Amino acid sequence: MTGAGAVRLRPPNNTLDKRAVGWWRVQLLLVTAVPVVVLAVLGALIAPARPWLLAAAGVVAAPGLACTAFLPAWWFRVHRWEVTDEAVYVRTGALWQEWRIAPMSRIQTVDTVRGPLEQAFRLATVTVTTASSKGAIRIEGLDHELAADLADRLTRITQDTPGDAT
Repeated sequence: MTGAGAVRLRPPNNTLDKRAVGWWRVQLLLVTAVPVVVLAVLGALIAPARPWLLAAAGVVAAPGLACTAFLPAWWFRVHRWEVTDEAVYVRTGALWQEWRIAPMSRIQTVDTVRGPLEQAFRLATVTVTTASSKGAIRIEGLDHELAADLADRLTRITQDTPGDAT
């Protein structure tokens, strides 16, 4: 896009809610705990394979716990979002960063989702579906009340924005 009404790629201003760090940690802990518990139980039940199964449980547990300890804080530092009257800006990713812009004229739907863990942390995810082949833009880790207000604001802005004729 060019011209006076162009939407430019720029760093978004807003961080996620700090509770997202805990939410991500619990998710990673669950992903780690399930195979570790299965391997440990099998190790307790199958005596001939016990050393190998318990070693495998340790091999899974060590990086899983390291990821649980360090990745969520890193993700929190790099994930950003912002909504203006012209567009939704999102930057995600730690090693491979993805910057996305959804012009208001391209937004088709706005959804708010709260899974069980998100509810426990009082968080929500706002999904902005556009006419892009790249797919929807997700803003995860928002305070649930902020997410509801954001969805309402996006709905109002997009209703007042004429569709893109391109």
